[in-house]
Amino acid sequence: GPVWACRARRMLTTLVLGAVAFSGGSRVGLSRSRVAMSSRSEEPWNSDIIAKTTMSKMDLESATGTKSAAVAAPAAPKAAAASSSGKQDFLEANPYWDVTNIPLNTYKNKTPFTGKVISCKRMVGPAATGETCHIVIGHEGKMPYWEGQSFGVIPPGTNPKNGKPNSVRLYSIASSRYGDDMTGKTGSLCVRRATYTDPETGKDDDSKKGVCSNFLCDAKPGLAVTMTGPSGKVMLIPEQTPTADLIMVATGTGIAPYRAFIRRLFVEKTPAGEAYKGQAWLFLGVANTDSLLYDDEWQASLKTHPKNFRLDYALSREQNNKAGGKMYIQDKVEEYAEEIFAKLDGGAHMYFCGLKGMMPGITDMLERVATSKGLKWSEKLEELKHKGQWHVEVY
Repeated sequence: GPVWACRARRMLTTLVLGAVAFSGGSRVGLSRSRVAMSSRSEEPWNSDIIAKTTMSKMDLESATGTKSAAVAAPAAPKAAAASSSGKQDFLEANPYWDVTNIPLNTYKNKTPFTGKVISCKRMVGPAATGETCHIVIGHEGKMPYWEGQSFGVIPPGTNPKNGKPNSVRLYSIASSRYGDDMTGKTGSLCVRRATYTDPETGKDDDSKKGVCSNFLCDAKPGLAVTMTGPSGKVMLIPEQTPTADLIMVATGTGIAPYRAFIRRLFVEKTPAGEAYKGQAWLFLGVANTDSLLYDDEWQASLKTHPKNFRLDYALSREQNNKAGGKMYIQDKVEEYAEEIFAKLDGGAHMYFCGLKGMMPGITDMLERVATSKGLKWSEKLEELKHKGQWHVEVY
């Protein structure tokens, strides 16, 4: 249920969670400790993420301008029907796969939208290489978006280099169009706090830290966030072809759009999920087990959709590639190169999201494999792009 339907007294408990890495199809047990975690009942969509901030029902009503479920105004008829049927279908196109009227640039830099933070939670373990937060932002249903799109965030303040207001930063949306609370009135971001450590002193240099990522990771419930968008049509799900396989490659917070995909296909009762018959294959590259993102959600989808969802991790500081070096994302993808090429020949869509530094390693690897097959990679890549099977959003 919604956050405001939770018990007034919040309980904190210490949980020790198991994360599982998939390597070459075999399961490798990995341990990870988590501390000070919210009770599972507080935010069921974020049940296994460390709580950084929580809010009371009164605070939530103040932040969102809504009343609690007990006294809320009746929902719109269409939404009410969707709720009573147990399906999420009140924000669908007609037919559901039609992209003609996709929301696009509803709010621009000169006319932005002001959202309000619902919650901000640290979502990595103590040994993670940096801090990553899951941030839920309320938009009152006025900023609809689709899976694979991005929000722009304009942090407060001015740029010290030119004295002008800070510029917009784009973040891939990490929730389905219905939001984590299924109301269609929130959107979630997955943000890593950008810091800079002076190599000589070993101390953090606040003058070089990421302005927007720190603004978001420090956010408290009720904080106003200046937003633009939604933007982007590159990373959409090819819903008109429900048999298409999806090969999703991510490093770090590049996982965001794929969480939206997987929730839409395997978690929420959407028309797209009911129709989907392909295989969604997720590759995630992070440094170590404590740096894994949304692992508990992936494990749940593996149990509910074992034939349609597949997962492989590349943990650079804990796994070795076939040459004995660190296991980077391109190394993990290369383990399945033959199968991936076969899927692409069969019409699969391949997605890349994360740091742009991963792309040279990926494309070099694919070129080697293509050459071994007697193919010219540049021609193969052009073919994939022409058919709309190649999706890249890196930063």
